[in-house]
Amino acid sequence: MMEGVMDLVVGVLLVVGAFFALVAAIGLVRLDDVYMRMHAASKAGTLGSGVLLLALAVDSQELDVVTRAIAGLVFFMLTAPISAHLLARAAYLVGYRPCKATYRDALADTIVKPEGLGQPETQADDGEDAKYTH
Repeated sequence: MMEGVMDLVVGVLLVVGAFFALVAAIGLVRLDDVYMRMHAASKAGTLGSGVLLLALAVDSQELDVVTRAIAGLVFFMLTAPISAHLLARAAYLVGYRPCKATYRDALADTIVKPEGLGQPETQADDGEDAKYTH
């Protein structure tokens, strides 16, 4: 009886984790600019990977595997938001502009761009990322 419940929990966790991984993959393909894509990958991808690791821990029921799965989950939760933030900041500094769907550029007045970057080009109309002229 208990094994059937555990199989059900593992199955639900696998489906939920796979769903969030799918949402992250679709977001990478469908969203307009690098910032939106990075948001989809870091949020939904991390959640999907974390739920899949929890499914592994529940299914295994061995202390060493559970410990590694929990350590991996903690590692994902600590590193994904930080790396996404640093990548987004680097993209902004080298000149990738937010798309037209972004109504407010909160960093426009706070980040000083490095020497050598020219004035921004007009925003791309077709959803492509516009770059600063060099």
